Amino acid sequence: MALTQQLARIPAQLLIECRESVEVLDTVCSFTAVPDTDYLDMNWWPLILASTWKLTGADPTALEALRQAFDGDAEVNPAYQDHANLISGVPVTALDPPQVARVAAALCAITPKALGNAVPTDPNQIEAVLGRPATEVIGDLSELLAEQHALLQKFYAEAARRRLAVVLWCD
Repeated sequence: MALTQQLARIPAQLLIECRESVEVLDTVCSFTAVPDTDYLDMNWWPLILASTWKLTGADPTALEALRQAFDGDAEVNPAYQDHANLISGVPVTALDPPQVARVAAALCAITPKALGNAVPTDPNQIEAVLGRPATEVIGDLSELLAEQHALLQKFYAEAARRRLAVVLWCD
C-alpha cells in the first residue's frame, strides 16, 4: 500500500486539544473534526514536489519552510503512535498558525514557471533528478506539478488567512 499525505486545517485551540487527547487527535485523523473542505489529500505528490522545489533556486530558509509543508514540525501527540490507523514510524505532526503563514509565503514564492524549469526536458533524466515516482506520472509532469503545487498553495494560503494550524499525517 502506498503512503498518501493528508493535511487538515484546524483551529489552534483544537490543536492544543489534540496534543492533550488521543481521542481528539483521532477525530482529526479520521476526517470528522472539521469540514471536508479543510482536509487535503496530496496522495504521493509530496515526493515529487519536494524534489522539484530543491531545483527551483529557492533559498535555504524558503526550502526549510517548504519542507515543513509536508513534514510539519513537532509530533502532535506521541501517545497516538500506538493507534491502529497510524503508519508505524510516521508520526502525526503539526504547524502552528505562525509556521503555517511562513509555509504559505514560501509556497507563494514558487512560480509555475520555476517548477516547469526544474523538470528535465529529457524523459530519461526525470528519475535521476526527481525520483522514481515522477516517472510514473501519466500526462504532462510540469503541468501536473504546477496543479498540485497550486492546490497546496491555496490550502496553506487559506489556513494562513484564517490563522489556522495544520495537522499532517500519512495513511
